[in-house]
Amino acid sequence: MHIIHIAAELAPLAKVGGLADVVLGLCRELSWKGHDVDIILPKYDCMDSNQIGDLTIVTDNLMSYYHNEWHKNTVWKGWVENLKVYFIEPHHPHRFFQRGCYYGCEDDVERYLYFCRASLEFLFNKQIPCDIIHVHDWQTAAIPLLIKEIYENMGFNHAKTTLTIHNIEYQGRCSAFDLDRIGLKGDSYFTPEKLQDKVYPESLNLLKGGITYSNFITTVSPTYAREILTQELGFGLEDTLLKYTDKLKGILNGVDYSYWNPEIDRYLPAHYSSRELPRDKEDRHTLNKKGFIKKVLRERLGLSEKHKPIVGCVARLVPQKGIDLIKHAISYLVEQEAQFILLGTSPIPKISEEFFLLQQVYLNHPDVSLVLHHQEELAHQIFAGSDILIVPSLFEPCGLTQMIALKYGTIPVVRKTGGLSDTIIDVGSPTETGNANGYTFNDPTPQSFEATLHRAIRCWFDDPSKWWQLMIHGMNIDFSWNHPASHYLEIYQHLVSLNQELLQANEL
Repeated sequence: MHIIHIAAELAPLAKVGGLADVVLGLCRELSWKGHDVDIILPKYDCMDSNQIGDLTIVTDNLMSYYHNEWHKNTVWKGWVENLKVYFIEPHHPHRFFQRGCYYGCEDDVERYLYFCRASLEFLFNKQIPCDIIHVHDWQTAAIPLLIKEIYENMGFNHAKTTLTIHNIEYQGRCSAFDLDRIGLKGDSYFTPEKLQDKVYPESLNLLKGGITYSNFITTVSPTYAREILTQELGFGLEDTLLKYTDKLKGILNGVDYSYWNPEIDRYLPAHYSSRELPRDKEDRHTLNKKGFIKKVLRERLGLSEKHKPIVGCVARLVPQKGIDLIKHAISYLVEQEAQFILLGTSPIPKISEEFFLLQQVYLNHPDVSLVLHHQEELAHQIFAGSDILIVPSLFEPCGLTQMIALKYGTIPVVRKTGGLSDTIIDVGSPTETGNANGYTFNDPTPQSFEATLHRAIRCWFDDPSKWWQLMIHGMNIDFSWNHPASHYLEIYQHLVSLNQELLQANEL
């Protein structure tokens, strides 16, 4: 099959969050399974172009409609991690992707609507055949709508569309005029059956349009697929999703083990694996190497060298991630004779200021380190050098950090929600039957969080043999992209077969 992914992010060159990792990991696995995979991305001026190989111009004269005019675009082609990527560079006077940032502009809706139309103009004008067009989140959710309303009538009817919802909280609300700009009749979509927003009825909702007009919808874990059907976590789209449950499926994200793997990790001062397990009490090769990385991590961050567990947290500091629980954990862990390391940044000024003040409070503290600017090398060393990783999210569509932590022999303590529920089985669960790999708590309260942290810390101190078994089991769990990619292929093949049946029927 020929599969085209259209997205706003792609690791490692244009990454804000987990979306970038998902697009890379899924596309690479699909390619390894023998399929022809292309990616279309905006050509951001701030992306790391050093990560692109053989960057060349495909055309410097792609015309795309926007706001009653046809605007010129340059389309580039390059290779990222052995994947073919097309980059759309608009020559619109608003310089949509020459802003020095990925998101956060007042005209983000306008920028990505332009990108959606230009991407389809490229596929249509270059007559690029494809079986599946896979779009991601609100930024590209207008593509199924554009195909249905404009491009199918022009003969572009061979591709089926799949939409993946990575986080339903972000929906892309817009006005009718925004859709007018890309050649649609915006006012005609102000109905509950189409794009009218439930929470803000005077607005249209791009993600709702993607749900309504795509051929299939996925989200990033089975539990999250159930949660977004509820009023609590549907963020106003639950009724629309309930209408289309026949084309909705939750598929757990994978982890890219070519990048997140303590056996080959380029950022670690030593490598280790679960294959180096002790055959007797004297052979502790993996544990010693993890201990060495823990020592290096402490030296790097100025923490004291004492017999204490390190509790790590690598997170975007936004309300979803349970930032009040993260802050509460700091003083509690110090009381419990543990050490705490946070690596996090926030796009929200108020939250950034709160953590900056906390950073000053714990400056030079022997058991606490707060790093508030992203460092990729440090992230890898935290996963490898920590004993425990906390993910106290209020909601979590999938979560990657808990799965990464397991691979590094670091035990997760997570809130039981979304993909965290699908990946972490509590050691105290009556149904764990030897499959336990971490600690979970239900209520997003300090008391519930403390109780679970206490269980984990006491096990580390009091029962090292049990802790070692947890580490071994976690490192051996396969959360690679192999299984998720197979699930996506089943969906693609189903859509292709439906398309073939429809074409045959039309011929008759």
